[in-house]
Amino acid sequence: MAEIIPLHQLQHKIEFLRSRNKDIKIVATNGCFDILHIGHVRSLQKAKTFGDILIVGINSDASIKGLKGDLRPINNELDRAEVLASLECINLVSIFNEKTAENFLEIVKPNIYVKGGDYDLETLPEALLVRKYNGQTIQIPLVPNSSTTKIIEKIKKN
Repeated sequence: MAEIIPLHQLQHKIEFLRSRNKDIKIVATNGCFDILHIGHVRSLQKAKTFGDILIVGINSDASIKGLKGDLRPINNELDRAEVLASLECINLVSIFNEKTAENFLEIVKPNIYVKGGDYDLETLPEALLVRKYNGQTIQIPLVPNSSTTKIIEKIKKN
């Protein structure tokens, strides 16, 4: 099981990992991961293939409410972190409070940052930030018809 690390301790953990292996390739991704679905799992598995360590940042409950409204998240941040930490492909999970992952990425400074295909990398603030650290952003195609919003809509219809 992956380690769930408070954001304020994440930098120390990453410095420790890099001190043990200067050539370690760190991959980072982020999201709400409110209702974990096949699109999430496949993208996380694919993200792990780009490096040695996969660090996942998840939006806090307050952050999700700001992004998606008062009815979200469905699952609280600690439950979402634990579910993600149970996935074999993930090494570290951390919760952040901001609407974007920029602060999380400032701490991680990943070699590779992975996002879904529904983002424009030319305007995505996180991708621009990763470039400043000579990191690379890779887009992974979305799994068709796979989203938390669609799951919630289907539940409401039934």
